[in-house]
Amino acid sequence: TTTGYFRICLFFSSTHFWGPVFNWMIPIAAISDTQKHPRIISGKMTLALALYSIMFMRFAMKVQPRNMLLFACHFANSCAQLTQAYRFLDYHYISKQEPNDEDTPVSQDEKK
Repeated sequence: TTTGYFRICLFFSSTHFWGPVFNWMIPIAAISDTQKHPRIISGKMTLALALYSIMFMRFAMKVQPRNMLLFACHFANSCAQLTQAYRFLDYHYISKQEPNDEDTPVSQDEKK
């Protein structure tokens, strides 16, 4: 029907769709960062992003109509940020690994 087609077009042209689509860049970046060394993780930023995603998961369930795409995005980001938080805490406070040459950052001048 024309009404069904109109509703689909309206959904794909709304922020209810495009907001979560672009928000997926945050969990994708966090998931890709799990392959990098934990010394580069910012504890403050990880905490901020985890709390942000937890709050927006609740928002996604309370807004009418429910935005399950936004909920899924923030759920994935919460999981990724909590993984990063564990890696940060493990590296800086639990393991207390001795830094070696691979762990110490090297400036561009020292590489020459």
